[in-house]
Amino acid sequence: VLQLAKILGEYENGMRVYLVPFTKVQTEIHEKCPEGLGTLITRRFMMRIAERIAKDTGCQMLITGENLGQVASQTAEALVVTDASVSLPVMRPLIAMDKVDIMAKAEEIGTFETSIQPYEDCCTVFLPKHPTTKPKLERILESERKLDCEALIEAAIKAQEIVNIMPE
Repeated sequence: VLQLAKILGEYENGMRVYLVPFTKVQTEIHEKCPEGLGTLITRRFMMRIAERIAKDTGCQMLITGENLGQVASQTAEALVVTDASVSLPVMRPLIAMDKVDIMAKAEEIGTFETSIQPYEDCCTVFLPKHPTTKPKLERILESERKLDCEALIEAAIKAQEIVNIMPE
């Protein structure tokens, strides 16, 4: 992530990266929620945390790199469920691009080689065998009631590390 931020920071005269520890959140989701909903509930937590940081820093929207239908959590139904977790508008500049277009853009801006490095991230460690692709918001909300969402979000934000990336 920091390598990618450094590359992208060249376009913006630097960048601030908020590193938020997420293992506790994922462990709770994994232990208390239906497996097929884990990825979506995780994404909803990520969005809530991003929204808190955005509001604290004066941002007016969230911008993500999702595109429609690329993976199970990026179906139209899943994106609607994800967006329902926040009040800020969510912009998705890559929404209509396909994988080939995105890879070409990554090559063009110099992020491709870094982004394809093998790395076990939060998505792969807790990846469900059969993720839900057509989630229902009520079922997600029912599952989230098994969690102390506010305490998990607060603890994650409190433990964040802020890294300033400056161009060379």
